[in-house]
Amino acid sequence: MTETSYQTGRIADLERPDGWSPIRRALGVSAFGINAWTGQEAGATIISEHDEQPSGHEELYLVVAGRATFTVGGKEVDGPVGTIVFVRDPAAKRGAIAAEPGTTVLAVGGRPGEAYRPRSWETNVDVLPLFGSGRHEEAKRVLIDALDRYDDRGTILYNLACAEAQLGETDAALDHLAAGLKERPDLAEGARDDSDLAPIRDDPRFPA
Repeated sequence: MTETSYQTGRIADLERPDGWSPIRRALGVSAFGINAWTGQEAGATIISEHDEQPSGHEELYLVVAGRATFTVGGKEVDGPVGTIVFVRDPAAKRGAIAAEPGTTVLAVGGRPGEAYRPRSWETNVDVLPLFGSGRHEEAKRVLIDALDRYDDRGTILYNLACAEAQLGETDAALDHLAAGLKERPDLAEGARDDSDLAPIRDDPRFPA
């Protein structure tokens, strides 16, 4: 329900087939990042292992349904309903799996002392299924539309290069790949074997 001064919603109503409930995006939250992730089966990944070094974000996780098993910095944390896990260090690897069916974890994050800016993973999570189904033209449109939406454009540029490579747009693909690797040098290793870049890999301009 939407009012002039507030909105309401339910995590279950926002949940997508991949388990993500895009709370921030659906409600237009701009002050902080907030999302929920649900694993319908025990053992399902809820929070993929990652760190927040690129964003510098602190993250707080709250188990709102079921039971989760967190791993933070190599240490396991049992998470029944009501458990709060606050990861202060952006460099700490963290992740969570469902210990019970129907486990939901609410995640809130932001960089201390700075205004919040959305991160590009929100678009990339929509784009990857398009690649999987061969819808490269659609992926390209989504990525171009997102270019000016985020500060962290490295993965957007990289994925745009992949889409353009698959569409036979060699010059644009090489330009966007170079720009993406400049912002995210860590993507270079994967680029060497990325099948989406195969059409341009033999071009002498392909980044060394």
